[in-house]
Amino acid sequence: MQNFYSGKKIFLTGHTGFKGSWLALWLTMMGAKVTGFSLKADEESLFNLADVGAGLEKSIIGDIRNSDEIAAAVKNSQAEIILHLAAQPLVRDSYFDPRKTYETNVIGTLNVFEAARKAGSVKVITNITTDKCYENREIDCAYKEEDALGGYDPYSSSKACAEILTSSYRRSFFQKEGIHLASVRAGNVIGGGDFSVDRIIPDIFRAIRAKEKVKLRAPRSIRPWQHVLEPLYGYLLLTKNLYEKGDDFAKAYNFGPNKDAEKNVEILTKTFIEKIGTGSYEIAADATLHEAGILKLDHSRAQEELGWQPKLSFKEALEWTAEFYRSYFRINYQYRWLESL
Repeated sequence: MQNFYSGKKIFLTGHTGFKGSWLALWLTMMGAKVTGFSLKADEESLFNLADVGAGLEKSIIGDIRNSDEIAAAVKNSQAEIILHLAAQPLVRDSYFDPRKTYETNVIGTLNVFEAARKAGSVKVITNITTDKCYENREIDCAYKEEDALGGYDPYSSSKACAEILTSSYRRSFFQKEGIHLASVRAGNVIGGGDFSVDRIIPDIFRAIRAKEKVKLRAPRSIRPWQHVLEPLYGYLLLTKNLYEKGDDFAKAYNFGPNKDAEKNVEILTKTFIEKIGTGSYEIAADATLHEAGILKLDHSRAQEELGWQPKLSFKEALEWTAEFYRSYFRINYQYRWLESL
């Protein structure tokens, strides 16, 4: 893997976000020449904590909704590979600002694709969408890549739209132009360095810091939890195959955990609190905004065609995640309860 990425020119959108920062760090460690394009990072972020920008060829603060801006950035980078992570990623935010959600997740993706067509250097695009792009039937089954797309909330439906856009551009343009395009759908990622609003692990972290109970809006909702490095490895592996073997891999791939990690929010919260050594929660069910009650992924295609499979158990993923936040508390707050951990 390292030999492949060493020296490769890569254009990474969303490089200031949680997953984007981890991916940027991984790519630069392998010697890739990465140009990042994203909105400005929040002050408390992995991007700033790990000084991610220092390892990049260029870090561009921009908005993928601006077609001219993204087109110029891709062309100037002369990238062979685009990894498109930039998005409005939150279900609840999509209810409050649906226009921004669709403009970012659909038109923004369109702008990235058009930028790739104009650049003259791009050979491969991996478009990161979400497991929530499926038409969720609220039944106990693991969704496969061929299952119907849809989405109740604006975020989920915007990502389904991005998947349809991906399929259209692959057949209408990219197959003729020699650009290999795939999409990836990952489960709910956890890991150190996530400070996002309205995600359960950061919510627990902030509640502990504020000496409050974390409020669980949907304690019975089941999600496919996985450590952030698991799907990122899948993205890297798929992108390598796309580059070397072409359109045989130009399709959608799920990256989800093993069945032991398909847990509800309350179980995740209890286990994480046990791992970090402190914290408490209360049920504060919020019925005003709909979110899926059950979501599972079938990752057999990735396993069979890419040789990818998750490595960490549910408890291991939470232990790795908890260790980051324990260290963060020690360094920044010197909490006494951490001395015995």
